[in-house]
Amino acid sequence: MFVQPENWRTLSAQERREARFASWMSTEGREFASPEAEAAYKRRTQRIKDVIDLKKPDRVPLTPFIGGYFAKYGGITPYEVMYDYEKYTDAWHKFNHEFRPDYLIFSGAFNPGKVYDILGYQVYRWPGGSLSKDVDFQCLEVEYMKADEYDAFIADPESYYMRTYMPRAFSALQGFGMLPSFFATMELPMAPALMIPAGLPPVQAALKAFLEAGQAALEYAEASGKADGYLQATYGMPALPGGFTKAPFDYIGDTIRGTRGIMLDLFRQPDKVLAAVERLVPIAVQLGIQTATMNNNPFVFIPLHKGADGFMSDADFKKFYWPTFKAVLEGLIAEGLVPWNLVEGGYNSRLEAIAADPPPAGATYWNFDQTDMVAAKKHFGDWAAIAGNVPSSLLHAGTPDEVANYAKKMIDTVGKDGGYAMATGAVLDHTTPENLHAMFKTTKEYGVY
Repeated sequence: MFVQPENWRTLSAQERREARFASWMSTEGREFASPEAEAAYKRRTQRIKDVIDLKKPDRVPLTPFIGGYFAKYGGITPYEVMYDYEKYTDAWHKFNHEFRPDYLIFSGAFNPGKVYDILGYQVYRWPGGSLSKDVDFQCLEVEYMKADEYDAFIADPESYYMRTYMPRAFSALQGFGMLPSFFATMELPMAPALMIPAGLPPVQAALKAFLEAGQAALEYAEASGKADGYLQATYGMPALPGGFTKAPFDYIGDTIRGTRGIMLDLFRQPDKVLAAVERLVPIAVQLGIQTATMNNNPFVFIPLHKGADGFMSDADFKKFYWPTFKAVLEGLIAEGLVPWNLVEGGYNSRLEAIAADPPPAGATYWNFDQTDMVAAKKHFGDWAAIAGNVPSSLLHAGTPDEVANYAKKMIDTVGKDGGYAMATGAVLDHTTPENLHAMFKTTKEYGVY
C-alpha cells in the first residue's frame, strides 16, 4: 500500500506523482530470487516511467494485455481459469516464463467463478455457470436502471447502486433492497430500529451470501497474489496497472442502462444524462485513488467503451463523454496518479477534440486499439504517452514476418522519439506462439534506442 508523506497536501501534482513512482519503483521490502531479478525490476519500472515522462527509455517497453490466450497456451479451459487456481497459476507461470513480458499486465481472463456463483451475478455469463466450460465469459446487456430512475440515481448514486441496482444484478442480494438509510444511526433511539430489517430473512440471506462471496474473493486474491509474487521475485516483473475506474458515461452506458438505453436517453432526456455523468465524477476519481493506493501502483486502468467512433456523433462526444471523462483524468492526476486508458475500438474522429482540450502533459497513457497511430502521435505526442495498436486480427491470422514488420513500423514511426510502448490493440485471446514471439522479439531487439 502507498503511504502518503506527511506533507502530501502541500505537494504539487507532479511531486505527488514522483512520490508514487518512487514507492512503486523501490525494491525495499520486496523479495527477489536474485540480484539480477532486482536489477530487472528497477530497469523495467524506469523504462515505463521514461515513457510516461515522454522521454526515450533504454528500449520500447512491451505492455500487451493478455486475456484468454495464456490459458490456451497453457492447455487449460476457460472454466479452469475461473475455478482451478492451481491450474491457472501453472498456465500463467508457463506463459510468463516462455514469453518474458516486461510487466505483469493484468489478465482479464482471471475471474473467480465461485464469487459469481454465490452472488447469482446476472450481468455476465461465464463458463461453468450458464455457458460451456470451453467458452469465455460474455456480457449480457440489460437495463438494470430504468429510464425513469435517473432522479433517484443522481440524488444518491451509492444508495441507488446498493438498494436498487445490486438486487437486480445479483439474485442473492435482493435483500439489500430492504435496507434503510444508515443515517438513522445518528440518534440513539433510531439505532435499534435500523437493525430490525437486518433480522428479516431476505436481508439475512443477502448478508450471508455477501460474507461467503467475500471469503471466496479472499481465496482468489491470495492465489493471484502468490502467482504474481512469484513472477515478480523470479523475473523482476512489476505489476501494471494497479487501480481501476471508468469514464462516467461508461459507468451508466455499460452495465446500468446498457447501450440501447443510454443512446435513447441522449435524445429523450439529455439533461438527466448530463446530470448523472457529472454526479459520477467524484465517485470515479475516488475509486481510482483508493484502488491504486491500496496496490501501491501509480497507474489507474480505465477501459473506454461508449466514446469510440460510431457510438455517438462528435458533437455528442464533446458534450456527453469527454468533459466528465477529462474531469476524472484531472482528478486522478491531481493525486499523483497516471490514468492508463485502454482506448477500445477506434478514436480516429475523437483525437482532434481531445487534443484541443487535453489533460496536463506527461501524465496520461493511451493504449489505442483501432486508431491511426500516426494521427495519434500527431495529436497526442507532445503531451501524452501512447501505446498499441498491434491488431488482434494480425496476431491471430498473420505470419511472424508480418507481425515483425508491423512492430518495426510502429517503432520507426510513432516510437522513434520515445513516449511509446508496444502493445496489443485489444485484450488478446487468440494468436499463435510464433506470432506473439515475433512481436516480443522484434520489440526487444529492434526497439532499442
